[in-house]
Amino acid sequence: MIVDTPEGRRAFIIENTRPQHPPHTPELVLQLADEITPIWRMTEEALAEIGLPPPFWAFAWAGGQALARYVIDHPEIVAGKRVVDFASGSGIVGIAALKAGAAQVLCADIDPFCDAALTLNAEANRVSADFTDANLLDAPPPRWADVLLAGDICYEKPLADRVLAWLAEGRAAGADVLIGDPGRSYFPRAKDGYGGLVKLAEYQVATTRELEDFEVKKTSVWRLP
Repeated sequence: MIVDTPEGRRAFIIENTRPQHPPHTPELVLQLADEITPIWRMTEEALAEIGLPPPFWAFAWAGGQALARYVIDHPEIVAGKRVVDFASGSGIVGIAALKAGAAQVLCADIDPFCDAALTLNAEANRVSADFTDANLLDAPPPRWADVLLAGDICYEKPLADRVLAWLAEGRAAGADVLIGDPGRSYFPRAKDGYGGLVKLAEYQVATTRELEDFEVKKTSVWRLP
């Protein structure tokens, strides 16, 4: 299968995932991988052979599920506002924002497969989001954004440091910044100078041992001070 075109990526996602309701956001339906879908068991070598980056878009990660849950339950965070879903993956957070009444959502992810995944998932949830595969970290946060949402972005230290600095810049410019995190190693602690982070909610998010170290992850939503 040719996967270097939008049509090819869309067809690949349909063939290798299936529509599912994430356990923590059952209102939404996403094309996801699980143990009965082909992509679940594909090795890194097999993925590389067909030119496919690691398919983060094929999973509803705990941080994204928690942030999406919070947005759905607290629509006033995004209602009527312009939102950026950073490192959008499947688009779960951006779609949740649209369902909660956001006026505009830009989903951003450097993996071009996320464009096809977002399009399919937005169609399934009867919403429409914009997408960019530009690296937003190469420029200041968009001045038009009222809200910056980021789910599960602290799994690698260099990336976490860079993203948190970018989000802090957006907060200083006036945007509301919310982060969903399931206790990743590089999520900032008070000793890192982020002592003012405000915990908005804590959830027990069901996941799988194939992806995580626990079948249920304690996952929190934080607001950047």
